[in-house]
Amino acid sequence: MSTTISPHHTKVAFIGTGIMGAAICGHILDAGYDVTVHNRTKSKAEALLARGAHWADSAADAAREADVVFTMVGYPTDVEDVYLASDGLIRATRKGAYLIDLTTSSPQLARDIHDAAEIEDKHAFDCPVTGGQAGAEAGTLTLILGATEAQAAPVLPILQTFGKKIFYFDAPGAGQTAKLCNQVSLASCMVGYADALALAEQGHVDPHKVLELMASGTGGSGASASLAPKSLDGDYKPGFMAEHLRKDIALALRSAQDAELALPGAETAFALFDTLCQVGGARMGTQALTLLYAEEADAAAAGLDWSLLDGDEDGCGCGGHDGGCCGGHHDGEGHGEGCCGSHHDGEGHGHGEGCCGGHGEGHGHGDGGHHCCCHGED
Repeated sequence: MSTTISPHHTKVAFIGTGIMGAAICGHILDAGYDVTVHNRTKSKAEALLARGAHWADSAADAAREADVVFTMVGYPTDVEDVYLASDGLIRATRKGAYLIDLTTSSPQLARDIHDAAEIEDKHAFDCPVTGGQAGAEAGTLTLILGATEAQAAPVLPILQTFGKKIFYFDAPGAGQTAKLCNQVSLASCMVGYADALALAEQGHVDPHKVLELMASGTGGSGASASLAPKSLDGDYKPGFMAEHLRKDIALALRSAQDAELALPGAETAFALFDTLCQVGGARMGTQALTLLYAEEADAAAAGLDWSLLDGDEDGCGCGGHDGGCCGGHHDGEGHGEGCCGSHHDGEGHGHGEGCCGGHGEGHGHGDGGHHCCCHGED
């Protein structure tokens, strides 16, 4: 392979053509690369096939002759399977290939994949992205690399087809850790603006003016600027699904646990997003968090069902994803002891002590019209 990847005579494989993956892959196609795609549901790749991409019946088949392989799948268990299974990408790809995972996943899993690839004379690094569906469609994503600038240089032209900013964190798994830092901040900012809008409503002041006030000072955030207006408009369509942010926070909490670090803001955000996912909001946009503060009738009209919270015997609400919300990669642990893949041995993350996972008193989902953990005393 030449020292720099160019569209000429370069074969690309793209595994995972969901909301984000399809848009990213489209930019690679537009740049002139020869692209082969695979997705568990072929219909999600049809638009790319119509634009000239080739189809493969398996991830291994897609990647076998590729110079560069991208993956963007849902959960760490998916990442582990696609790379490290007996028929996974580590074995299926040719020597010298670049394997780039765009999924937000486990830092330790990223290190494992990197090490396994190096043994096989292949180059793997983590490259989670941020910017949401809008950034993917516009080709303006921020790329967060677990590699040095020199290590990523050969594939820089292809990365630039869909990324506007690139941050190099110089070590395998470090890109994932940095992305989880971003997600922890994002989640806490979302809880902050949801609290603020609820307080505005209860105080009978215009929430739109409150948002304008916040934006004029230090009370605003990227989340309040881009997502809070959607909350106010009742627009809960996903640019980034709630269940995926729940997964990201769970991964961050597990990393914090390994470091014996407490993250109380992330704990609270996880409890709220876990509740949202349990009551029917898993595939809504993250801005649907504000529905937890709404009157029960309004939440129901938007698609939430609070009876599901009491009916979830597992205390997890992972929507059927094997291995738990964060995929359960760590030593094969699933969600038997908690929704975040046995984070803190499952303590505080179910709904048994209220949707805030036992933070403080009076945070159950209430017995009145409000079912939010923040309104448990109403």
